[in-house]
Amino acid sequence: MAWFKKARRPIASTAVPNHIPEGLWVKCQSCGKILYEKDLVKDLRVCSKCGHHLQLTATQRLDSLLDEASWTEFDRELRSTDPLNFHDTKPYKSRLTSSEAKIGTQEAAIAAVGKLDGINISIVAMEYGFIGGSMGIVVGEKITRAIERAIEHKIPLVIVSCSGGARMMEGTLSLMQMAKISAALARLDRAALPYVAILTDPTTGGVTASFAMLADLSIAEPKALIGFAGPRVIEQTIRQKLPSGFQRSEFLLKHGMLDLVVHRRELKSTVARILRLLTSQSTSTTLIEQPENLDAAL
Repeated sequence: MAWFKKARRPIASTAVPNHIPEGLWVKCQSCGKILYEKDLVKDLRVCSKCGHHLQLTATQRLDSLLDEASWTEFDRELRSTDPLNFHDTKPYKSRLTSSEAKIGTQEAAIAAVGKLDGINISIVAMEYGFIGGSMGIVVGEKITRAIERAIEHKIPLVIVSCSGGARMMEGTLSLMQMAKISAALARLDRAALPYVAILTDPTTGGVTASFAMLADLSIAEPKALIGFAGPRVIEQTIRQKLPSGFQRSEFLLKHGMLDLVVHRRELKSTVARILRLLTSQSTSTTLIEQPENLDAAL
């Protein structure tokens, strides 16, 4: 009965292959909305639904604050070594190599000189994607040189913080950067040059305990986590539940730790007005006022 049997043929799939490239869509960590990457870039990586501020890379941060094609990077050649021959789950040298390959920057900070709304400034933007934006010897050196550059050229200083703190792989050498940068900032203050700090999510550890909190004027993005130890560590230490919103920028503003909380879309214009006021580069004397209802301002 072989003639009765019908040969089985595989059913051809009619499904259209999925050729959607990776990175085309991004999920908001706050509300879960799926965001189109190109629209997100236009919105400065702020969620169109809930207003959550997604992280910017250091390069994106500089592009968002500085005038187009106006900035030049300095000290790009500086790279971390491995002074302690540090190993945890993998060698420190391997972490440096993989971070550089993944992020495309040589360190956790980019130092530059550029124009912010026509105002010449020395600026540093930290890169959280490079080992959590941690501050080691090279980051400390870049920031110190940026401060010295501001003093030399008599221009304001802006530092954008986004960091987990000191880099444990460099031990005490990383902690020394806190004092080194603070000493340089004291020289900037004696030169009567303004320093504006922009604190973004997260700004913690040794960065908070040093230069992030030493500015003439401190600005934070909405709902940024800012503090020394994290809230979980504090709760486990004091065995108490922390208040709602503890260590978020709005909480710190209310308790006098910050001067302003500013939406990312308004950040460039706000810093420009502040710098003109502090450097007398404009006849305008309009003061910056914090909105009573920040949510309404967003």
